[in-house]
Amino acid sequence: MAGDLRREAGGGLPTLQPPVIAVVGPTAAGKTALSVELALALDGEVVNADSMQLYRGMDIGTAKITAEERRGVPHHVFDVLDVTEPADVASYQRLAREAIGDIRSRGRRPILVGGSGLYLQAALDEMAFPGTDPRIRARLETELERLGPAALWERLRSLDPEAAKAILPSNGRRVVRALEVVELTGSFTASLPEPKAHLEAIRIGVDLDTAALDERIERRVRIMWDAGLLDEVRALEAQGLREGRTAWRALGYRQVLDHFAGEYDEEEAFRLTVQGTRRFVRRQRSWFKRDGRIEWFDAADPQLFQRALALAGGPGSP
Repeated sequence: MAGDLRREAGGGLPTLQPPVIAVVGPTAAGKTALSVELALALDGEVVNADSMQLYRGMDIGTAKITAEERRGVPHHVFDVLDVTEPADVASYQRLAREAIGDIRSRGRRPILVGGSGLYLQAALDEMAFPGTDPRIRARLETELERLGPAALWERLRSLDPEAAKAILPSNGRRVVRALEVVELTGSFTASLPEPKAHLEAIRIGVDLDTAALDERIERRVRIMWDAGLLDEVRALEAQGLREGRTAWRALGYRQVLDHFAGEYDEEEAFRLTVQGTRRFVRRQRSWFKRDGRIEWFDAADPQLFQRALALAGGPGSP
């Protein structure tokens, strides 16, 4: 099987590394369970590629895998940030690649799993990130508070229409970052080139019929509610969840915080979480659809694991 070349310690001849396995797809499609099964079959370890599972304490609302569900498989790049700290792709890229290198150094197989498309791409593809300027960022964030995200998005659209197409007008954090990059480099879209592999990977996509996935999402949010999501958010609020730049925006957490603030009742918070998750799934699909390297599988297929294992080059594969 093809793989990445690695020079042995001591300057010996390069040896061939098996490709990273990436399990990708929309929220609630079944990526987590499949990644554990593959890890058990391939002597693998899992690396997180979900931007919100980086946060300590954000367990119920992100459907973070439990110790029991891990079944003894080591998991990496989970629980590395406090809720007051910002998550950014450049820092994630470093952490993910360090974890992948460490797993390989021990002769095991890295299995990257998650639905954050940009984070997955940053781990696996050539992607350099423009620097930041604290003064520019502070000025733009002040304008965001004063004018709102839609006004800044209109400014971005006038400066870089292609960048604006890729960012929701309501996503103030991404709009601010795009405007910062435009100010620093002249273009935001130039920082997202056509994908070129940095690490060879087998990309396994998992998805489900839209109606079935919509139903699964509502059931999943209900399970989160029953498991104590409101109590989790209340505890994290006491730890500074509202003050962070990133964590409070997570689906479910934002809606519950708004409920606590009296903007709507609990039933509406539940409904908006389901609705927001379904919209997010549409965006995930749009992102992943652009990557022709992904081999897609039906999550409802009873042979899903066997088919994915064969693609990954598991025992008995040709």
